[in-house]
Amino acid sequence: MRSLELFSGAGGLAKGLESAGFKHSAFVEFNKHACNSLRKNFSPEKVFHGDIRDFDLHSVSGVDVVAGGPPCQPFSLGGKHQSNLDDRDMFPYAIKAIETLKPKAFVFENVKGLLRPAFTNYFDYILARLANPEQQLKPNEDWNRHLERLQKIMSNQGAGLQYDIHWKLLNAADYGIPQTRERVVIVGLRSDLKLAWQFPKATHSEDRLLWEMFVTKRYWDRHRVFEHPIFEGDMSPQKLAAIKTKYGFFEPDSLPWQTVRDALCGVPDPRETHDIQDHIYKAGARAYLGHTGSDLDWPSKTIKAGGHGVPGGENMIRYPSGELRYLTVFEAKRIQTFPDEFEISGAWGEAMRQIGNAVPVTLGAVIGKQLAHSLTLP
Repeated sequence: MRSLELFSGAGGLAKGLESAGFKHSAFVEFNKHACNSLRKNFSPEKVFHGDIRDFDLHSVSGVDVVAGGPPCQPFSLGGKHQSNLDDRDMFPYAIKAIETLKPKAFVFENVKGLLRPAFTNYFDYILARLANPEQQLKPNEDWNRHLERLQKIMSNQGAGLQYDIHWKLLNAADYGIPQTRERVVIVGLRSDLKLAWQFPKATHSEDRLLWEMFVTKRYWDRHRVFEHPIFEGDMSPQKLAAIKTKYGFFEPDSLPWQTVRDALCGVPDPRETHDIQDHIYKAGARAYLGHTGSDLDWPSKTIKAGGHGVPGGENMIRYPSGELRYLTVFEAKRIQTFPDEFEISGAWGEAMRQIGNAVPVTLGAVIGKQLAHSLTLP
């Protein structure tokens, strides 16, 4: 099966789909550093560096799946919240690709901010447009009127190319990624193919992590940690009692959320002697109100990217002692589940921007395997 990657970034979703068996037809990306990363890790000749509006969609054929992350700044909590008024809104061009290529399926990822109440009507419009990619805006028709027209034809089976749309807010931590990262995933399946879809079932849980920390103490034993005062203090007796009452003698039927400590197990401190090229210590980390870093013994905060910076200190580790330091590029890759050998182009700030914008590779693989299953069912 072949996929076209739009708004590819450094290639987190692409790497996940690749591991699920998809072959890439092309990568479309505007940022030069991300394009350099793509060339280092995929076929360089397949990378198109430029505006999606300048990419010839007819240059690729036989595309089964269109995938990508349309720029999220219009919907991000750290952005300007302009949605359809923001010229960085690339959903119309993603829809154009669907209309032109008529793939069997598509998968798009975006920020949780897409679900903000202020964007409800425009989110409905995005879904309606994705469901009916051939129903374009008419001259002098604004998007509100277009939405009304689309809603009237949604159930009309003779309305041309149509897709069955499924969307869900997923937390990456629930799928074994050592990061609490909530993202909206939209999947579309071409209606005439009568394909079934279910979002992958969560495999990991906070409850199981708490159980292994405070009931069996298995987490601490596994890491040979014998003192954990921060978590002993943070875990209230009421919450611990609730966990024990909820499960009784039977432990939670899932795997534990993965923590920063889990992700970095065996990785030397960057200040030590080592031969890991992108594991370079960066000084200057400090805490202040609202900027506290990610606890070593909990899934990382969402690694972020963008002009607004990292106000929560998401790119820092906080140790039980209170010590803080910045994540190295290598460590950030681990938290986003990139392979260790995956190369990210650019200096620390640029590399962290690409990593922060990426779909965790493991999450891309989980979705890709489910998608491949749906496309190959008899």
